[in-house]
Amino acid sequence: MRKINNKNIRILLRSNKFWLFLILLLAFLLRFWQLGKVPPSPDWDEAALGYNAYSLLKTGKDEYGKIWPLILRSFDDYKPAIYAYLAILPIKFFGLNLWAVRLPSAIIGTLAVLLTYYLVNELFVSQETNLFINELKTKNKLVNSLTRNKLIALIASFLLAISPWHLQFSRAAFESATGMFFDILVALLFLKGLKSPKYLILSSFLAGLNLYVYQAEKIFTPLLVLALVLIWRKQVFRLPRKFLFMALTVGFLTVLPFLKLALTTPEIFLRAKGTSFAADQTVFLSRTVQKLIRDVEYHDTLGLILDNRRITYGLSFLSGYFSHFNLNWLFISGDDTRHHAPGMGLMYLAELPFFLYGIYRLIFEKGLFKEKLFLFAWFLLAPLPAAFTSGVPHAVRSLRFLPVIQVFTSLGIIEFWQLLKKKQIFLRFLIIIFVFSFFIFNFIYYLNQYFIQLNYFTSQSWQYGYEKAVAEVRKIESRYEKIIVSNQPHLDQSYMFFLFYLQYDPRKYQQEGGTISGGFGEERNSFYKFKFRPIDWSREEKSERILYVGRPEDFPDEQPVVKTIYFLNGEPAIKIVSGK
Repeated sequence: MRKINNKNIRILLRSNKFWLFLILLLAFLLRFWQLGKVPPSPDWDEAALGYNAYSLLKTGKDEYGKIWPLILRSFDDYKPAIYAYLAILPIKFFGLNLWAVRLPSAIIGTLAVLLTYYLVNELFVSQETNLFINELKTKNKLVNSLTRNKLIALIASFLLAISPWHLQFSRAAFESATGMFFDILVALLFLKGLKSPKYLILSSFLAGLNLYVYQAEKIFTPLLVLALVLIWRKQVFRLPRKFLFMALTVGFLTVLPFLKLALTTPEIFLRAKGTSFAADQTVFLSRTVQKLIRDVEYHDTLGLILDNRRITYGLSFLSGYFSHFNLNWLFISGDDTRHHAPGMGLMYLAELPFFLYGIYRLIFEKGLFKEKLFLFAWFLLAPLPAAFTSGVPHAVRSLRFLPVIQVFTSLGIIEFWQLLKKKQIFLRFLIIIFVFSFFIFNFIYYLNQYFIQLNYFTSQSWQYGYEKAVAEVRKIESRYEKIIVSNQPHLDQSYMFFLFYLQYDPRKYQQEGGTISGGFGEERNSFYKFKFRPIDWSREEKSERILYVGRPEDFPDEQPVVKTIYFLNGEPAIKIVSGK
């Protein structure tokens, strides 16, 4: 292989490190600024991950008393346990609080920006450099190509650093962002493994480990690995057999505990079944049954074929899948209020033309066929896990669109700049000023919507109010023999919030029986003097030794209130009422 020694290349690489450092600094600031205050409160999953990590730290058992579980039964949705393990050290050093629970996600989100740079660099820069060296092309052409492809890597990492979609889930304890991080790392190590086979072993281990991170990864990660192997199959099978055997063995041993759980504990699939679009078959198939009755009545053979339940399931899957390519969802509306900043979609509107142009240009890009095929395979596989579920499109389950969307957009920006260079300087200047101003406006608008407006408009969605309510109850709980807490919406899973904010001793909790069932509406969970159940004031015992904590609608207007907790928009959230 010919040695390339060019001053311009060395300068390019040094400048890239400088810009990458600034991008990482920006990613860090955006993910750590007011981390424990925006969003304003943990939702029930964050509280559960935090308390279970605290319980594992103190006792080696989760809230149910299970020793070092791979799957957390929490709320009976059986969530993978990796994130809880990641939160143990932050909680050990910083205490059981929201900032500590979110810290792993913020760190991993920042590192995902760095990995995006290296993944794109590995895809385009390393492959392109080898292509030029092998074909002995000119140094100047090599420098130009390196400059272009390094810029794609830098811009893609920059766009992920400021991405509203990624920030939304890397500033809260969402396992989905952690799973996305592992996906990038698995792909990067696989590509490096084609040149240095030892990396394949680590890639295989992390791919198996990712099954314990987030539910959607059970579908996406195996498909991603399959796509990598099929696309680079010639290079893979040229590698020494011992490394391939070791990679397969390590991957199998990593997923073996999950396979054992799948065979012996079918409950771990309850969450998947509960979110499936066919979970309630009575509702789901009712319209199909009506059509079939009509088809039989009118002897409609074609209708009998098209209206059977298998076709209905298939159409529902396709509808769910393609809903994730809805530009209105991506750029304007978003879905659940906890999944995006108010008044924003998942991406900046300023990115839209470059995103579409980047896809167009990549399709017709000469060379690097495998790299293009890999990016499009990732992009098309990303919504598959969500397509089987209800409530689509779904920003959490389809987060695996990132960082490929940023790669497409960065390519669109580079190619758009190449077009501008052919225009008259005055026209070029006007277009640049317009695009730059629109992007800056979009970014500033997002910062305002997320860091200022989000808490005001969405505090109810984030189950705000528990921290203050628990603090008030703690002041006066010695006066009461029994404390009844509502567990009805928006106070769902209230037992977990009290465990979390009281930092209730896990050993004592387990000795008292621990969590009996995390099902929604469960009334058997209790500890100390706290009972968690619906409040029906007309039937409640009226005693000065009983304290009630509930929703404003749980109590008559004339009932004296000990304390009212308000949402951040000023509406009443929680009332604390004496039973006398």
